[in-house]
Amino acid sequence: MSIIAPTDAAGVVAAIRAAHDAATPLAICGNASKSGLLRPVQAANTLSTSGIAGITLYSPQELILAAGPGTRVADLAQAVAAKGQHLISEPPDLSAFYGNATPGTLGGMVATNLSGPRRVMWGATRDHVMGVVAVNGSGEQIHSGGRVLKNVTGLDLCKLLTGSHGTLAVMTEITLKVLPVPERRGTLVLKGLDPARAVAALSCALGSPYAVSGAAHLPAAMATQVPALAWIGDSVTLARIEDFAPAVAYRTERLRAELAEFGAVELLDDAASVAAWAAIRDVTPMVSDPGAVWRVSVRPSAGPAVIAALSQAFDARWFMDWGGGLLWIAGPATAATHQAVIAAAGQGAWTLMRAPESLRAAVPVIPPEAPALARIARKVKAAFDPRSILNPGRMVAGL
Repeated sequence: MSIIAPTDAAGVVAAIRAAHDAATPLAICGNASKSGLLRPVQAANTLSTSGIAGITLYSPQELILAAGPGTRVADLAQAVAAKGQHLISEPPDLSAFYGNATPGTLGGMVATNLSGPRRVMWGATRDHVMGVVAVNGSGEQIHSGGRVLKNVTGLDLCKLLTGSHGTLAVMTEITLKVLPVPERRGTLVLKGLDPARAVAALSCALGSPYAVSGAAHLPAAMATQVPALAWIGDSVTLARIEDFAPAVAYRTERLRAELAEFGAVELLDDAASVAAWAAIRDVTPMVSDPGAVWRVSVRPSAGPAVIAALSQAFDARWFMDWGGGLLWIAGPATAATHQAVIAAAGQGAWTLMRAPESLRAAVPVIPPEAPALARIARKVKAAFDPRSILNPGRMVAGL
Protein backbone atom coordinates (compact mmCIF):
# COMPACT_ATOMS: atom_id res chain seq x y z
CA MET A 1 0.00 0.00 0.00
CA SER A 2 1.42 3.38 -1.00
CA ILE A 3 0.90 6.51 1.08
CA ILE A 4 -0.06 9.78 -0.56
CA ALA A 5 0.65 12.74 1.72
CA PRO A 6 -0.22 16.08 0.09
CA THR A 7 0.94 19.30 1.70
CA ASP A 8 -1.96 21.45 0.53
CA ALA A 9 -5.57 21.30 -0.65
CA ALA A 10 -4.52 21.21 -4.31
CA GLY A 11 -2.65 17.98 -3.64
CA VAL A 12 -5.74 16.44 -2.05
CA VAL A 13 -7.85 17.46 -5.04
CA ALA A 14 -5.35 15.89 -7.46
CA ALA A 15 -5.09 12.65 -5.46
CA ILE A 16 -8.84 12.21 -5.16
CA ARG A 17 -9.50 13.03 -8.81
CA ALA A 18 -6.97 10.42 -9.85
CA ALA A 19 -8.51 7.83 -7.54
CA HIS A 20 -12.02 8.75 -8.73
CA ASP A 21 -11.04 8.36 -12.39
CA ALA A 22 -9.43 5.01 -11.72
CA ALA A 23 -12.14 3.89 -9.26
CA THR A 24 -9.35 3.13 -6.78
CA PRO A 25 -10.36 3.11 -3.10
CA LEU A 26 -8.42 5.31 -0.69
CA ALA A 27 -7.91 4.80 3.02
CA ILE A 28 -8.26 8.29 4.52
CA CYS A 29 -6.34 9.17 7.67
CA GLY A 30 -4.34 11.83 9.47
CA ASN A 31 -1.67 10.16 11.60
CA ALA A 32 -3.68 6.90 11.69
CA SER A 33 -3.71 7.13 15.49
CA LYS A 34 -7.22 5.64 15.59
CA SER A 35 -6.84 3.04 12.85
CA GLY A 36 -8.09 0.40 15.30
CA LEU A 37 -11.50 2.10 15.46
CA LEU A 38 -14.48 0.75 13.46
CA ARG A 39 -14.05 -1.57 10.46
CA PRO A 40 -10.73 -2.07 8.65
CA VAL A 41 -10.60 -0.39 5.23
CA GLN A 42 -9.45 -2.39 2.23
CA ALA A 43 -7.73 0.07 -0.09
CA ALA A 44 -4.79 0.05 -2.48
CA ASN A 45 -3.54 3.46 -1.32
CA THR A 46 -3.67 5.67 1.76
CA LEU A 47 -4.35 9.39 1.57
CA SER A 48 -2.89 11.05 4.66
CA THR A 49 -3.61 14.66 5.61
CA SER A 50 -0.72 14.72 8.09
CA GLY A 51 1.21 17.08 5.81
CA ILE A 52 -1.53 19.73 5.83
CA ALA A 53 -0.71 21.06 9.24
CA GLY A 54 -0.45 24.37 11.04
CA ILE A 55 -2.72 27.09 12.36
CA THR A 56 -4.02 29.28 9.54
CA LEU A 57 -6.04 31.68 11.69
CA TYR A 58 -6.24 32.33 15.41
CA SER A 59 -8.21 35.26 16.77
CA PRO A 60 -8.38 34.94 20.57
CA GLN A 61 -10.65 37.99 20.81
CA GLU A 62 -13.14 36.36 18.43
CA LEU A 63 -12.74 32.89 20.03
CA ILE A 64 -11.97 31.41 16.60
CA LEU A 65 -9.21 29.07 15.47
CA ALA A 66 -8.62 27.58 12.01
CA ALA A 67 -6.01 24.96 11.15
CA GLY A 68 -5.07 22.22 8.73
CA PRO A 69 -6.41 18.72 9.48
CA GLY A 70 -2.92 17.34 10.10
CA THR A 71 -2.30 19.74 12.98
CA ARG A 72 -1.75 17.84 16.21
CA VAL A 73 -4.49 18.31 18.78
CA ALA A 74 -1.81 18.69 21.45
CA ASP A 75 -0.25 21.55 19.49
CA LEU A 76 -3.62 23.27 19.17
CA ALA A 77 -4.25 22.86 22.89
CA GLN A 78 -0.85 24.36 23.67
CA ALA A 79 -1.40 27.29 21.31
CA VAL A 80 -4.75 28.28 22.77
CA ALA A 81 -3.55 27.66 26.35
CA ALA A 82 -0.92 30.35 25.78
CA LYS A 83 -3.83 32.77 25.32
CA GLY A 84 -5.79 31.43 28.29
CA GLN A 85 -8.20 29.38 26.17
CA HIS A 86 -9.00 25.71 25.55
CA LEU A 87 -10.70 23.27 23.19
CA ILE A 88 -14.26 23.14 24.45
CA SER A 89 -15.23 19.49 23.94
CA GLU A 90 -12.20 18.11 25.79
CA PRO A 91 -11.20 15.71 22.97
CA PRO A 92 -9.53 12.50 24.15
CA ASP A 93 -5.98 11.45 23.43
CA LEU A 94 -6.40 7.76 22.54
CA SER A 95 -2.81 7.04 21.50
CA ALA A 96 -2.17 4.88 24.57
CA PHE A 97 -5.60 3.27 24.28
CA TYR A 98 -4.75 2.12 20.75
CA GLY A 99 -1.23 1.15 21.74
CA ASN A 100 0.75 3.61 19.70
CA ALA A 101 2.72 6.79 20.23
CA THR A 102 1.14 8.60 17.30
CA PRO A 103 -0.46 11.90 18.31
CA GLY A 104 -4.03 12.58 17.24
CA THR A 105 -4.78 15.30 14.71
CA LEU A 106 -7.48 17.91 14.31
CA GLY A 107 -8.83 16.06 11.28
CA GLY A 108 -9.12 12.84 13.26
CA MET A 109 -10.75 14.65 16.16
CA VAL A 110 -13.45 16.11 13.89
CA ALA A 111 -13.85 13.04 11.66
CA THR A 112 -14.59 10.85 14.69
CA ASN A 113 -16.54 13.47 16.69
CA LEU A 114 -15.08 12.12 19.91
CA SER A 115 -15.73 14.27 22.98
CA GLY A 116 -14.60 14.07 26.57
CA PRO A 117 -16.32 14.45 29.96
CA ARG A 118 -17.17 18.12 29.35
CA ARG A 119 -19.76 17.09 26.76
CA VAL A 120 -22.43 16.96 29.47
CA MET A 121 -22.21 20.73 29.80
CA TRP A 122 -20.77 22.12 26.57
CA GLY A 123 -21.82 19.69 23.87
CA ALA A 124 -19.98 17.49 21.39
CA THR A 125 -17.10 18.35 19.07
CA ARG A 126 -19.54 18.91 16.17
CA ASP A 127 -21.21 21.71 18.14
CA HIS A 128 -17.99 23.72 18.00
CA VAL A 129 -17.00 23.23 14.36
CA MET A 130 -17.73 26.58 12.73
CA GLY A 131 -16.47 25.88 9.22
CA VAL A 132 -14.76 23.35 6.98
CA VAL A 133 -13.06 23.28 3.61
CA ALA A 134 -13.12 19.78 2.15
CA VAL A 135 -12.75 17.75 -1.05
CA ASN A 136 -15.48 15.27 -1.95
CA GLY A 137 -15.09 11.92 -3.68
CA SER A 138 -15.26 13.53 -7.11
CA GLY A 139 -12.32 15.79 -6.34
CA GLU A 140 -14.49 18.90 -5.95
CA GLN A 141 -13.64 21.41 -3.23
CA ILE A 142 -16.50 22.40 -0.96
CA HIS A 143 -16.84 25.10 1.69
CA SER A 144 -19.27 25.17 4.60
CA GLY A 145 -19.66 27.58 7.50
CA GLY A 146 -17.19 30.36 8.04
CA ARG A 147 -14.68 31.99 10.32
CA VAL A 148 -17.09 33.86 12.59
CA LEU A 149 -19.32 32.59 15.38
CA LYS A 150 -22.49 33.73 13.64
CA ASN A 151 -22.69 32.68 10.02
CA VAL A 152 -25.48 31.68 7.64
CA THR A 153 -23.51 30.46 4.67
CA GLY A 154 -25.80 27.81 3.25
CA LEU A 155 -26.24 24.18 4.23
CA ASP A 156 -24.55 23.19 7.48
CA LEU A 157 -22.24 20.52 6.10
CA CYS A 158 -19.97 20.97 9.12
CA LYS A 159 -22.21 18.77 11.25
CA LEU A 160 -22.60 16.22 8.46
CA LEU A 161 -18.86 15.83 7.93
CA THR A 162 -18.10 15.82 11.66
CA GLY A 163 -18.33 12.19 12.68
CA SER A 164 -18.37 10.86 9.10
CA HIS A 165 -14.97 9.12 9.54
CA GLY A 166 -13.64 10.32 6.20
CA THR A 167 -16.31 8.50 4.20
CA LEU A 168 -17.85 11.60 2.57
CA ALA A 169 -15.04 14.08 2.03
CA VAL A 170 -11.47 14.87 3.06
CA MET A 171 -11.21 18.04 5.13
CA THR A 172 -8.37 20.42 4.27
CA GLU A 173 -9.12 23.19 6.80
CA ILE A 174 -11.25 23.24 9.94
CA THR A 175 -12.46 26.23 11.94
CA LEU A 176 -13.30 25.78 15.62
CA LYS A 177 -14.80 27.85 18.37
CA VAL A 178 -12.68 28.02 21.54
CA LEU A 179 -13.40 29.38 25.04
CA PRO A 180 -11.45 30.78 28.00
CA VAL A 181 -9.91 28.07 30.15
CA PRO A 182 -11.39 27.84 33.67
CA GLU A 183 -9.25 29.41 36.36
CA ARG A 184 -9.85 26.58 38.82
CA ARG A 185 -11.32 23.07 38.98
CA GLY A 186 -12.76 21.20 41.92
CA THR A 187 -14.06 17.62 41.98
CA LEU A 188 -16.37 16.22 44.62
CA VAL A 189 -15.87 12.53 45.40
CA LEU A 190 -18.32 10.03 46.87
CA LYS A 191 -16.93 6.61 47.80
CA GLY A 192 -18.44 3.14 47.77
CA LEU A 193 -21.64 3.72 45.80
CA ASP A 194 -23.14 1.01 43.59
CA PRO A 195 -24.05 1.92 40.00
CA ALA A 196 -27.68 2.78 40.70
CA ARG A 197 -26.88 4.94 43.69
CA ALA A 198 -24.02 6.57 41.77
CA VAL A 199 -26.31 7.54 38.87
CA ALA A 200 -28.78 8.99 41.38
CA ALA A 201 -26.01 11.12 42.89
CA LEU A 202 -24.75 12.24 39.48
CA SER A 203 -28.29 13.11 38.40
CA CYS A 204 -28.61 15.24 41.52
CA ALA A 205 -25.33 16.98 40.71
CA LEU A 206 -26.17 17.59 37.05
CA GLY A 207 -29.64 18.82 37.96
CA SER A 208 -28.24 21.35 40.42
CA PRO A 209 -27.62 25.02 39.50
CA TYR A 210 -23.87 24.66 40.05
CA ALA A 211 -22.76 24.06 36.44
CA VAL A 212 -21.28 20.57 36.79
CA SER A 213 -18.95 19.94 33.82
CA GLY A 214 -18.02 16.33 34.51
CA ALA A 215 -19.98 13.46 36.09
CA ALA A 216 -18.46 9.97 36.21
CA HIS A 217 -18.45 6.75 38.22
CA LEU A 218 -15.62 4.21 38.38
CA PRO A 219 -15.81 0.91 40.26
CA ALA A 220 -12.86 0.17 42.50
CA ALA A 221 -11.09 -1.97 39.90
CA MET A 222 -11.14 0.91 37.42
CA ALA A 223 -10.35 3.64 39.96
CA THR A 224 -7.15 1.86 40.96
CA GLN A 225 -5.93 2.31 37.36
CA VAL A 226 -6.03 6.10 37.80
CA PRO A 227 -3.13 7.38 39.93
CA ALA A 228 -5.07 10.44 41.06
CA LEU A 229 -7.84 8.17 42.42
CA ALA A 230 -6.04 4.96 43.42
CA TRP A 231 -5.49 6.15 46.99
CA ILE A 232 -9.25 6.07 47.64
CA GLY A 233 -9.36 2.27 47.49
CA ASP A 234 -13.05 2.04 46.61
CA SER A 235 -15.51 2.91 43.87
CA VAL A 236 -15.61 6.63 43.17
CA THR A 237 -18.40 8.89 41.98
CA LEU A 238 -17.11 12.23 40.68
CA ALA A 239 -18.70 15.61 39.98
CA ARG A 240 -16.52 18.39 38.57
CA ILE A 241 -17.03 22.15 38.70
CA GLU A 242 -14.86 24.54 36.64
CA ASP A 243 -14.90 28.33 36.83
CA PHE A 244 -13.20 31.27 38.53
CA ALA A 245 -11.61 30.26 41.83
CA PRO A 246 -14.18 31.98 44.12
CA ALA A 247 -17.07 30.47 42.14
CA VAL A 248 -15.57 26.97 42.34
CA ALA A 249 -15.11 27.30 46.10
CA TYR A 250 -18.69 28.45 46.57
CA ARG A 251 -20.31 25.94 44.24
CA THR A 252 -18.39 22.92 45.50
CA GLU A 253 -19.41 23.68 49.07
CA ARG A 254 -23.05 24.11 48.12
CA LEU A 255 -23.04 20.94 46.03
CA ARG A 256 -21.25 19.06 48.79
CA ALA A 257 -24.19 19.82 51.07
CA GLU A 258 -26.69 18.59 48.49
CA LEU A 259 -24.78 15.35 47.93
CA ALA A 260 -24.39 14.60 51.64
CA GLU A 261 -27.38 12.26 51.53
CA PHE A 262 -25.26 9.89 49.42
CA GLY A 263 -22.43 9.70 51.95
CA ALA A 264 -19.32 11.56 52.99
CA VAL A 265 -18.12 13.91 50.27
CA GLU A 266 -14.43 14.62 49.72
CA LEU A 267 -12.84 17.23 47.47
CA LEU A 268 -10.03 16.78 44.95
CA ASP A 269 -7.86 19.84 44.50
CA ASP A 270 -7.13 21.45 41.16
CA ALA A 271 -4.11 19.33 40.21
CA ALA A 272 -5.77 16.04 41.19
CA SER A 273 -8.92 17.05 39.32
CA VAL A 274 -6.97 17.73 36.13
CA ALA A 275 -5.21 14.36 36.35
CA ALA A 276 -8.33 12.36 37.18
CA TRP A 277 -10.45 13.79 34.38
CA ALA A 278 -7.64 13.46 31.85
CA ALA A 279 -7.53 9.74 32.69
CA ILE A 280 -11.30 9.41 32.28
CA ARG A 281 -11.16 11.37 29.02
CA ASP A 282 -8.40 9.18 27.60
CA VAL A 283 -9.96 5.86 28.77
CA THR A 284 -6.81 5.22 30.80
CA PRO A 285 -8.39 2.50 33.01
CA MET A 286 -8.75 0.27 29.92
CA VAL A 287 -5.43 0.96 28.21
CA SER A 288 -3.96 -2.37 29.33
CA ASP A 289 -7.15 -4.43 29.13
CA PRO A 290 -6.55 -7.45 26.87
CA GLY A 291 -10.10 -7.65 25.53
CA ALA A 292 -12.30 -5.66 23.20
CA VAL A 293 -13.76 -2.30 24.26
CA TRP A 294 -17.22 -0.92 23.51
CA ARG A 295 -18.62 2.58 23.97
CA VAL A 296 -22.33 2.48 24.81
CA SER A 297 -24.60 5.51 25.03
CA VAL A 298 -27.93 5.12 26.83
CA ARG A 299 -30.26 7.10 29.05
CA PRO A 300 -28.38 7.61 32.34
CA SER A 301 -31.20 5.91 34.23
CA ALA A 302 -30.70 2.81 32.05
CA GLY A 303 -26.96 2.62 32.66
CA PRO A 304 -27.04 0.48 35.84
CA ALA A 305 -29.33 -2.09 34.20
CA VAL A 306 -27.01 -2.36 31.20
CA ILE A 307 -24.05 -2.87 33.54
CA ALA A 308 -25.94 -5.57 35.47
CA ALA A 309 -26.92 -7.43 32.29
CA LEU A 310 -23.39 -7.39 30.91
CA SER A 311 -21.87 -8.44 34.23
CA GLN A 312 -24.08 -11.54 34.10
CA ALA A 313 -23.25 -12.27 30.46
CA PHE A 314 -19.44 -12.11 30.78
CA ASP A 315 -16.60 -10.73 32.89
CA ALA A 316 -17.40 -7.10 32.09
CA ARG A 317 -14.99 -4.36 33.12
CA TRP A 318 -16.60 -0.96 32.93
CA PHE A 319 -16.90 2.65 34.03
CA MET A 320 -19.44 5.41 33.47
CA ASP A 321 -19.14 8.96 32.17
CA TRP A 322 -21.69 11.64 31.23
CA GLY A 323 -23.72 11.07 34.38
CA GLY A 324 -24.15 7.38 33.59
CA GLY A 325 -25.18 7.97 29.99
CA LEU A 326 -21.84 6.84 28.54
CA LEU A 327 -20.58 3.37 29.41
CA TRP A 328 -17.11 2.10 28.58
CA ILE A 329 -17.22 -1.71 28.52
CA ALA A 330 -14.31 -4.14 28.18
CA GLY A 331 -14.69 -7.87 27.71
CA PRO A 332 -13.59 -10.88 25.66
CA ALA A 333 -13.04 -10.10 21.99
CA THR A 334 -15.62 -12.55 20.67
CA ALA A 335 -18.73 -12.35 18.53
CA ALA A 336 -20.79 -13.72 21.44
CA THR A 337 -19.64 -10.92 23.73
CA HIS A 338 -20.36 -8.39 20.99
CA GLN A 339 -23.91 -9.69 20.66
CA ALA A 340 -24.34 -9.49 24.44
CA VAL A 341 -23.34 -5.81 24.35
CA ILE A 342 -25.80 -5.12 21.52
CA ALA A 343 -28.61 -6.87 23.39
CA ALA A 344 -27.92 -5.06 26.65
CA ALA A 345 -27.70 -1.65 24.94
CA GLY A 346 -31.24 -2.03 23.61
CA GLN A 347 -32.29 1.19 21.93
CA GLY A 348 -29.06 2.91 22.92
CA ALA A 349 -26.13 3.62 20.62
CA TRP A 350 -22.95 1.56 20.69
CA THR A 351 -19.57 1.52 18.99
CA LEU A 352 -16.95 -1.22 18.87
CA MET A 353 -14.02 1.00 19.83
CA ARG A 354 -11.18 -1.51 19.94
CA ALA A 355 -10.92 -5.16 18.90
CA PRO A 356 -8.80 -7.45 16.73
CA GLU A 357 -9.15 -6.69 13.02
CA SER A 358 -10.79 -10.06 12.40
CA LEU A 359 -13.66 -9.25 14.75
CA ARG A 360 -14.08 -5.71 13.43
CA ALA A 361 -14.35 -7.07 9.90
CA ALA A 362 -16.89 -9.75 10.84
CA VAL A 363 -19.47 -7.88 12.93
CA PRO A 364 -21.32 -4.54 12.76
CA VAL A 365 -19.28 -1.89 14.56
CA ILE A 366 -22.14 0.62 14.94
CA PRO A 367 -25.91 0.02 15.19
CA PRO A 368 -27.72 -0.67 11.91
CA GLU A 369 -29.96 2.18 10.78
CA ALA A 370 -33.68 1.93 10.21
CA PRO A 371 -34.45 1.24 6.53
CA ALA A 372 -35.58 4.82 5.83
CA LEU A 373 -32.44 6.29 7.38
CA ALA A 374 -30.25 3.74 5.62
CA ARG A 375 -31.69 4.83 2.27
CA ILE A 376 -30.88 8.45 3.09
CA ALA A 377 -27.34 7.48 4.14
CA ARG A 378 -26.79 5.70 0.82
CA LYS A 379 -28.04 8.74 -1.12
CA VAL A 380 -25.77 11.07 0.87
CA LYS A 381 -22.80 8.78 0.26
CA ALA A 382 -23.60 8.64 -3.46
CA ALA A 383 -23.87 12.43 -3.66
CA PHE A 384 -20.54 13.06 -1.94
CA ASP A 385 -18.62 10.00 -3.12
CA PRO A 386 -20.29 8.52 -6.22
CA ARG A 387 -17.63 5.88 -6.85
CA SER A 388 -17.30 4.96 -3.15
CA ILE A 389 -13.55 5.52 -2.99
CA LEU A 390 -13.30 7.31 0.38
CA ASN A 391 -12.78 4.92 3.30
CA PRO A 392 -15.18 2.32 1.83
CA GLY A 393 -16.72 0.07 4.45
CA ARG A 394 -15.23 2.04 7.35
CA MET A 395 -18.54 2.41 9.16
CA VAL A 396 -20.84 -0.03 7.37
CA ALA A 397 -19.94 -2.94 5.09
CA GLY A 398 -20.57 -2.07 1.45
CA LEU A 399 -20.96 1.68 2.03
